[in-house]
Amino acid sequence: MQVSVESTSALERRMTVGVPVERIETEVNKRLQQTARKAKVAGFRPGKVPMSVIRQRYEDSARQEALGDLIQATFYEAVVEQKLNPAGSPAVEPKTFEKGKDLEYIATFEVFPEFEVAGLETIAIERLQADVADADLDNMLEILRKQNTRFEVVERAAENGDQLNIDFAGKIDGEAFAGGSATGSQLVLGSGRMIPGFEDALVGAKAGDVRVINPVFPEDYQNLDLAGKTAEFTVTVNSVSAPQLPELNDEFFAQFGVKEGGLEGFRAEVRKNMERELRQAIKSKVKNQVMDGLLAANPIEVPKSLIGNEINRLRVQAVQQFGGNIKPEQLPADMFEEQAKRRVVLGLIVAEVVKQFELKPDDARVREMIQEMASAYQEPEQVVAWYYKNDQQMNEVRSVVLEEQVVDTVLQKANVTDKSVSYEEAVKPVEAPQAA
Repeated sequence: MQVSVESTSALERRMTVGVPVERIETEVNKRLQQTARKAKVAGFRPGKVPMSVIRQRYEDSARQEALGDLIQATFYEAVVEQKLNPAGSPAVEPKTFEKGKDLEYIATFEVFPEFEVAGLETIAIERLQADVADADLDNMLEILRKQNTRFEVVERAAENGDQLNIDFAGKIDGEAFAGGSATGSQLVLGSGRMIPGFEDALVGAKAGDVRVINPVFPEDYQNLDLAGKTAEFTVTVNSVSAPQLPELNDEFFAQFGVKEGGLEGFRAEVRKNMERELRQAIKSKVKNQVMDGLLAANPIEVPKSLIGNEINRLRVQAVQQFGGNIKPEQLPADMFEEQAKRRVVLGLIVAEVVKQFELKPDDARVREMIQEMASAYQEPEQVVAWYYKNDQQMNEVRSVVLEEQVVDTVLQKANVTDKSVSYEEAVKPVEAPQAA
């Protein structure tokens, strides 16, 4: 087998492969002999059909099958011989494809970039330090109470925060419009659920009142036919209900799975959850900085085929997440290109860190992570056992742990500064990272 390789760009290779005719004929004959053992031809018993008849009837198909298999086999033999690492499938173009002659074809493909991760010492990391203070815990208890607010009917004028049951009918230029009317709709004043001006106009209304209000649709309203227009809504107030926060009692605690220990037991459980959230938030922010730093310190070119594959995965995820009657390929590729490129580049860099520093998932950390996740459930032992019986889930946890070990490896060499902040600042959502 003759092989020659040409570099047509930083990552693209054009490989010419020559396969001797003797190897081709051997493969063709092998297939014809297999066919002869089972072929059914009128006038002959199975297995007794003359090879001349078999060759006449089946040689063309046997040759096409042999050539296809040979191209696949010799391609991988050639890349191993040339010590190439293809990224994606090759585009194959036959140069000679004639019976009785050597097979020669050209395979064009991309290879994975070869690089060493560098510049870890230049990466600057700000690592947040925070605790769950008693005031933070008190604030969380109030949030939980507000999330479980109940409304009770009152005989007074409506205030911000009250829930109104209303009927309304809207018109623009005297004509009703789609989505502009409803009956028995529940609306909390001040929630911002309706267009600006709608809720404000109902402050002070009482049950039985009918108000005509004229709010204006925002200029950037999603329905362009309504954007910027003044509407007229006739609103009938059916009832006014005031918010009632639940008491911190055993009934309230039971909603969160806390059935013993009273208020102190509930506070302890909430604090434990807040501390878990805090650890995860700090870890996530450090990880994002590490990944951004690795990207900045290691600009690499990546195969277009890998980016294309990642775009397709993101398309499928988008369709699964948002639903709708749309096929993944109908979503524009440029919607996902930057995100796909970032994922591919980071994947290659992280893999190289693992290789360069000979990292392997730490079994103790794997168990610790599983126990941490299981602690959020009422029967943590059963959750841990389930993980250890599920290979796919275990592999996912190992991947996360290995990524954490990559972060730790970078932190050992990076310029890390600790910063004390409040709990609220530490758990604020991480902003989406900029694409590489």
